[in-house]
Amino acid sequence: MNEQIQSRSAAWRHRIRRWRARARNALLFASGVLAAMIALLLYSALAPAPAPLTARDINEAVAQAMASATPPAAFSARVYQIIQPSLVLIQVKTTGRDGKPGSGLGAGVIVNAQGAILTSLHVVTNATEIALTFADGTETTAEVAVQQPENDIAVLIPGRLPEVFAPAVLGSPDAMRIGDEAFAVGHPLGLYGSMSAGVISGFDRTFQPSDDGPRLKGLIQFDAAVNPGNSGGPLLNRQGEVIGIVAGLVNPTEQEVFIGIGFAVPINVAGGAAGAPPY
Repeated sequence: MNEQIQSRSAAWRHRIRRWRARARNALLFASGVLAAMIALLLYSALAPAPAPLTARDINEAVAQAMASATPPAAFSARVYQIIQPSLVLIQVKTTGRDGKPGSGLGAGVIVNAQGAILTSLHVVTNATEIALTFADGTETTAEVAVQQPENDIAVLIPGRLPEVFAPAVLGSPDAMRIGDEAFAVGHPLGLYGSMSAGVISGFDRTFQPSDDGPRLKGLIQFDAAVNPGNSGGPLLNRQGEVIGIVAGLVNPTEQEVFIGIGFAVPINVAGGAAGAPPY
């Protein structure tokens, strides 16, 4: 009997010790939570509250963010980067009707993987020698492979090609509308690789480049500045695709200066000379 009483007493003492340990741990935890809350209350009471944002603060932050942002490149800059590797300088030596030697220059554009170059026929008419300069500086001679007098288009085959060259991407003139952006790239007045920007200002125009030349029909009219040296160069849309080959400019004066009207042979017509399918 005494042993049972002693066993029960020992069990109760053990339980009491466990409760005391749990109570002590709970008290310590509660004390820690209370201390943290007191610390937070003291910090909130002593630390100043942040000042509310004003409209001026927001405007200044927006202005700084916009000033640090890099604006995207203009369409014209991207168009030039796309077409520049395909651009060709054409220089010719000629013999005039009086037998005297002469010279001329124009532009051309590489249009296929074989390196065929589209240009205006009048650039190379009566040429005794045709010299090409590619975008990487490679120089070579060329021969006229195809002539389309009715469209003032010629295809040149270079004597050799650069190690690396990029044929231009041909676009669709039928997808263009009056008012669409247009870019002309060539060598006006001998200024290599010049670009001018404007808009498409008409379609299906008729133009006669010279008194003894053919009357060209179905031309694209545009107002990007072109001058002697632009002939044969590409007319481009905003994606950098060739939509025409520059044929000439309208000039009511005796001076060879641009007055705001240029013409280009649509590429779906000109490209056929280089074997491009109609589209």
